Amino acid sequence: QVQLVESGGGLVQSGGSLGLSCTASGNILSSYLMGWYRQAPGKQRELVARISTGGSKYYDDSVLGRFTITRHANNNTVILQMHSLKLEDTAVYYCNLAYDLIREYWGQGTQVTVSS
Repeated sequence: QVQLVESGGGLVQSGGSLGLSCTASGNILSSYLMGWYRQAPGKQRELVARISTGGSKYYDDSVLGRFTITRHANNNTVILQMHSLKLEDTAVYYCNLAYDLIREYWGQGTQVTVSS
C-alpha cells in the first residue's frame, strides 16, 4: 500500500502564490508518475501537473507558465508551486501517485481558494 500526505493550500488573493507538498510512503516502486489533480465544485476532476521518476513533466494548458512541479527523489515528495493564481484555480487539489492506469493512489485533498 501507498499513503500520500498532503500539506499546503489555503486562501490567497488573486495574483498571489501558494505551494502544495505531497509525500508518499509505504511500498513504493521505483518507477511512477506523481502529480496533482484538482476538482472545482460541479466540475470533473482534472489533471493539473505531473512528473515522472525520470523527470518528465506535464502541465495542463491552464496552468502552464504559472505552476511548477518538482520532485525530491530521496523522500518521494512532489512540490507544486503555484504563482499568479486566478479565481478559476479555486478547487480541492488531490495528490496522485500512479504506476499505471489501474494502480493509483490518492491523497485526502487540500482546499485552495483564490479570492478577488
